[in-house]
Amino acid sequence: MPNPIMEQPKHRSALRLAAGRLVFGVRRKLLWLGMRRSFARQREETPLPCLGFSHHTPLLRELKNADMWMQYNKITNLRLATARLDGLLLRPGEVFSYWYLIGRPSRRRGYLPGMMLVNGTVQPGVGGGLCQLSNLIFWMSAHTPLTVLERHRHGYDVFPDANRTQPFGSGATCFYPYGDLMLRNDTPDTWQLRVRVGETDLEGEWRVSAAPEYRYEVVERNHEMRGEPWGGFTRHNELYQQQFTLDGTLVDEHLLVRNDAVMMYAPFLES
Repeated sequence: MPNPIMEQPKHRSALRLAAGRLVFGVRRKLLWLGMRRSFARQREETPLPCLGFSHHTPLLRELKNADMWMQYNKITNLRLATARLDGLLLRPGEVFSYWYLIGRPSRRRGYLPGMMLVNGTVQPGVGGGLCQLSNLIFWMSAHTPLTVLERHRHGYDVFPDANRTQPFGSGATCFYPYGDLMLRNDTPDTWQLRVRVGETDLEGEWRVSAAPEYRYEVVERNHEMRGEPWGGFTRHNELYQQQFTLDGTLVDEHLLVRNDAVMMYAPFLES
């Protein structure tokens, strides 16, 4: 399937943006109200017996136009957020909601200004950096049979690839309260989320009550960087989830997410 032509980004006034945040924030609160009985809430310190998938990502990275103090503040923010999620039990039929569990990341609750991406630019904002946690949870979930109900990604690709180990667009951005990450457990087993801030990395794993019968991989297809008629560059790809038996036989493959973003750097440059 050919990648769509993307329109040039539109500038919206501060008033328009504030009104949008208000409207979508109210819609989100009403959605949570209607779904509250299905949300997972219980946490358990004792780990479930079987490992579903684990992953870790570095806490500190050298990024262009991003001061390191924002990344150090991010570590504080991650410690506060992981304390709300670690040990969460996701029973059959229950829904995981990232923001419903974490709550508003405010100064009053101890959150610090960290790195946020706003309209393709890096800016400090209270609670900034929590996307690293939602990215980790989404990537781990993509290697399990859990169903992704809601996932977002930035409309801008801000940083060029540097030591990338995962495909472009393999994360899940978050913005409170209406940009959520939501997962549902459609399996007969109970899953448990374990997340912690280690010495150098943000560490996570999905554990499960019964030994997994399948393993999962994520593959990238149809990756493209393209010049648009309005003069900018865009980036596109598709990520597919593959399901294998434990002896390596492919039994299923389906489109997981499609990514389209405006590039904020010049592509095709030599390093």
